[in-house]
Amino acid sequence: MAYDRNASARNDAPSGVKAVLGPTNTGKTHLAIERMCAHSSGMIGFPLRLLAREVYDRVVKIKGEKSVALITGEERIEPKDARYLLCTAEAMPVTERSMAFVAIDEAQLAADRERGHVFTDRLLHARGREETMILGSSTIEPLVRALVPGVEIVTRPRFSTLTHAGAKKLSRVPPRSAIVAFSSEQVYAIAEMLRRFRGGAAVVMGALSPQTRNAQVALYQSGEVDYLVATDAIGMGLNLDVEHVAFAGLSKFDGRRHRRLTTAEMAQIAGRAGRHQKDGTFGTLTGSGGHDSEFEADEIYAIEEHRFAPLTKLFWREPDPRFDSLATLIADLETPPDRPELAPAPEAIDLAVLKRLTEEGPVADSVRGFAQVRRFWEVCRLPDFRQQGVETHSRFVARLWEDLRQGELGADFVAGQIAQLDRTGGDIDTLQGRIAAIRSWAYIAQRPDWVLARDEMAARARAVEARLSDALHGKLTERFINRRTAVLMRKLGTDAGLLSVRLEDEELLVEGEHIGALRGFAFQVDPGARLSDRKLLLAAAERHLSILLQKRADTLVESIHEGTAAIALKDGALVWDGHKLASLAPGRSLLAPLLVPDRTLDAVPGPSRKALVAALEAWLDTAFAPLAPLARLDEASRAADAGPDLRALLITLVERGGIAAREETGVDRLDKARRPMLARLGVRVGALDLFVPAMLRPQAIALWRQLAHVAGKPAGSAPEPQMAPALPAGNRRPPPGYRHLGKQLLRLDMAEKLLREAHDSRASGDRGRAGFTLDPARAVSMGLTTASYARLLRLGGFQPIVPRPLAGDAHGPPAPIRWRWRPPRRQAQPERTLPARRDGAFAALADMVRG
Repeated sequence: MAYDRNASARNDAPSGVKAVLGPTNTGKTHLAIERMCAHSSGMIGFPLRLLAREVYDRVVKIKGEKSVALITGEERIEPKDARYLLCTAEAMPVTERSMAFVAIDEAQLAADRERGHVFTDRLLHARGREETMILGSSTIEPLVRALVPGVEIVTRPRFSTLTHAGAKKLSRVPPRSAIVAFSSEQVYAIAEMLRRFRGGAAVVMGALSPQTRNAQVALYQSGEVDYLVATDAIGMGLNLDVEHVAFAGLSKFDGRRHRRLTTAEMAQIAGRAGRHQKDGTFGTLTGSGGHDSEFEADEIYAIEEHRFAPLTKLFWREPDPRFDSLATLIADLETPPDRPELAPAPEAIDLAVLKRLTEEGPVADSVRGFAQVRRFWEVCRLPDFRQQGVETHSRFVARLWEDLRQGELGADFVAGQIAQLDRTGGDIDTLQGRIAAIRSWAYIAQRPDWVLARDEMAARARAVEARLSDALHGKLTERFINRRTAVLMRKLGTDAGLLSVRLEDEELLVEGEHIGALRGFAFQVDPGARLSDRKLLLAAAERHLSILLQKRADTLVESIHEGTAAIALKDGALVWDGHKLASLAPGRSLLAPLLVPDRTLDAVPGPSRKALVAALEAWLDTAFAPLAPLARLDEASRAADAGPDLRALLITLVERGGIAAREETGVDRLDKARRPMLARLGVRVGALDLFVPAMLRPQAIALWRQLAHVAGKPAGSAPEPQMAPALPAGNRRPPPGYRHLGKQLLRLDMAEKLLREAHDSRASGDRGRAGFTLDPARAVSMGLTTASYARLLRLGGFQPIVPRPLAGDAHGPPAPIRWRWRPPRRQAQPERTLPARRDGAFAALADMVRG
């Protein structure tokens, strides 16, 4: 049977068969597309669904959607009047001779162990009415001449040269390179390293869906990344702008054993470098491990000169077996060819599944008759998209057969299976597994007699595959591409000055990528950046920060002069918009601190920095205006006519913020000639304290506290803004400007007002032994308690005369409390606190006020 079919293929081969052979980058596929479009109809068989889809899109632009069909195992777009078919090799309708033009791409794959028999069959039987074109490597030329009588051989030279560039470290691999590895683990490791110091890489593996591969390739082709990491899937069907191909290794596991690549396989992959008239290079990665990671001299010569040993055998398997029984089917599929140019095909996955299930009684017993055997073989030919091996794949096929042998699959069942895979969560490997699984259901849904509502189910499967592919593309991009670093690496060279740098609020963008923030005058690298990226980001920012900082400094200087700058003095530092510009340090005096610019201003260009520091000093002078009364005291203390006593008093007032207890100033020792000088300087001499009224204002006190903090002097804590606030818990020292009255504080001017009023009452009242009375109304209005008011009076030298209590049988108001005054002693003495009793002095005063 096999002999008759081959004889027919040899004797009845139509004329017009042309074999266009040559290395990669010779324009073979482009020529086939042009020839097909020149005919009234045509068909091309491709080795990959990806390549079929790519050419389909190109032909649609030429001929229109209604005239072009796409036929693959998982996807079928078949307009009613389609005249041009783009197919995978397995999906080609070989028996039809209705096409004017037919082409087979990558015909040398007839020597592939898994799919070779398919390409051999297309080589022998796929023919066009007017023209047939066989495209492939020159290695297949002798076998084409032997198997296709009358064939015209056309050899096309490579458009560009291919040169060996030696071994390079990964960090030395030039941009626009493809790094080829032979395991997913190695692909991931290389892509991760490129992400760290080159911004990342696109990833292409055979396990990816065509949509994901296209999306990853688009990242590379658009220039968003300069590197592509791929398995040997790159060697076929991907037209890329690659200048260099680096091999991470020269051996791979082919499904049976670990072996070194053939020279033709090396050339197929290396040939991706250089497109059209642009030359390319190839080499290896150093440090990738393995004893076979360097090219041999003869391999380099063969690749550069495109000289390879010709193929001696093509794999063949009976393309039209009999379906009388399972045994007959298996026998026909294992029948050897009768031509010396052909070799029996190794056991492919479909035949392995068929034989395994035939050996299992329950499944084999259910297959009876010609139609059942044929349908069962079609089920066994379901591709193993999940790449899980014969054992697992045969179980899936067995379950599918149980459903299909009774008829078609229900739409609800298929929809449920598809819905289970419609989940975009998970890591890269999980998403790849789901895509492989949905491709199985897409293949099932495309079969004309397997699924009810075939078109709807096929559309659902394609939609789920699209969503999963988008999610996988996102995961790959997120894991292996750092867009920010990629942008910077492309432009941090001689053209770095052309980078687009701008500020949005405080965020610094380089070429639209966020690399950090400008906080005040300090650049902060994005905290989300990896440690390996920080040096790069700083380098990019420093090239442009000086201009941005100069503009920011000039704007701030202008706003300071206009009085609109939001600068504040906080904890001894000048703070602008929450960022420190400068700090104060002790100077020649408390009122003349030094302004120390913050280190972040060092990055501002010299002239602008100098102008900014001068503006800050001017702002500080304006901010210290409320301390002008203290400045006058400081200046007077240096006058020649001040005398030692007045000079010491003034120095004490300056160091204490214009406020000091009377007994600590020595004011009573001043001679009469110098006392008037205090009044001229604005110093008020009170019964208990000396103070400058202007320094009792909150703003002045706050400024003095800042200066005291800078000078390392205690300043006390600020009280609540009340007339008689409570003493802060745990603080036994009164804040500046306040008198300590036990549990309350009273501002000094208010205390002096109460004492002055008491002295006025003493002067105008009866000053006999019985003493005089005081009106506590003002003290009450100030919020003073009995104990606080009494303590103040006692500090001022007033002593209460407590009246005798009424007799037990007496009635009426208690006698009013009376006071007498004795000049207070100026040395510190323990104070007695009046007992808090109901008939105390303040109670009597309160009763008198009510009366």
